[in-house]
Amino acid sequence: MKHYAMRFISGKYQGGEFPLAANSEIVVGRSSDLDMVLVEDMVSRRHAKIAVNGDQVTIQDLGSTNGTFVNGERVKRAVLNDGDRVLIGTSIIKLVTSEAAVGAAPAAKQLQEVAAHRRTNQVRSMSGAIDEVPLPDLLQLFGSSRKTGVLVVKTYTDIGKVYLEKGIIILATINDSEVLAPEKSIYRIITWRHGTFYMEPAEEGQLPNRMAMSAEGALMEGIRIFDEVNRIELPSMLSRIALSRPLTAKLRDLTPEQLDVLQVVLHQTQIEAVFNNCPLDDIKIAECFAVLISGGYLKITPPT
Repeated sequence: MKHYAMRFISGKYQGGEFPLAANSEIVVGRSSDLDMVLVEDMVSRRHAKIAVNGDQVTIQDLGSTNGTFVNGERVKRAVLNDGDRVLIGTSIIKLVTSEAAVGAAPAAKQLQEVAAHRRTNQVRSMSGAIDEVPLPDLLQLFGSSRKTGVLVVKTYTDIGKVYLEKGIIILATINDSEVLAPEKSIYRIITWRHGTFYMEPAEEGQLPNRMAMSAEGALMEGIRIFDEVNRIELPSMLSRIALSRPLTAKLRDLTPEQLDVLQVVLHQTQIEAVFNNCPLDDIKIAECFAVLISGGYLKITPPT
């Protein structure tokens, strides 16, 4: 028989793990007399119930105020599969298989110790790694749960910000650039695969270039663009890039868009960074890259 656990991958209890004993039920909520106690305002006193019956794990919302979400969908009751992500309050919890069952009491104590340690180190309550929680999943969760705030995403080279108002994307930026359109920024950020994220409170005052885009709409268009770019078959986004030296190819043979991409290359060292900092749409950038690479204008070094 499989052993399962609920692993906290974002939120106040990130890093904690709560084992699920065979043929058992646990109640999750803010009340101190429950099995899994999550002390935060967005969690109801009795929020949800998780039940294990053989190899099947189910979750049931207990009439909570802010809802229980599974893979971005608000549910009353759902069967959980290995790897499914549950959002309760500000905690994202992943169902994982576990080596062996551990008692609920030690697990509950460990969760509180994790929370205390994170408080001591002043870590933001909702944070995590996008390697663990992909951005499309995260945005879908925030859209369904009508989150308000600023999602900040950091990679090795760039910082993206997605401004949310009741789950609607109202602005997106990369490196606070005023050159990139908000739509371009959100479609780029969705494709990032490595880095960290955290939520900040909503900023006060009027935002420039305000828009209104659903998370679902952003994901659909972002994935379409991503697929079109992949069809062009460029080197890895993490490849290093530089102008070929000596440059024997003629600049006069390039279009204005190709020259624009070449100009950005002069200030960046990675293919993905060029996409993140060039105002052209990603499909046009990919087409320009294909010409610049095949024409001998650029030197490509694969990632190590």
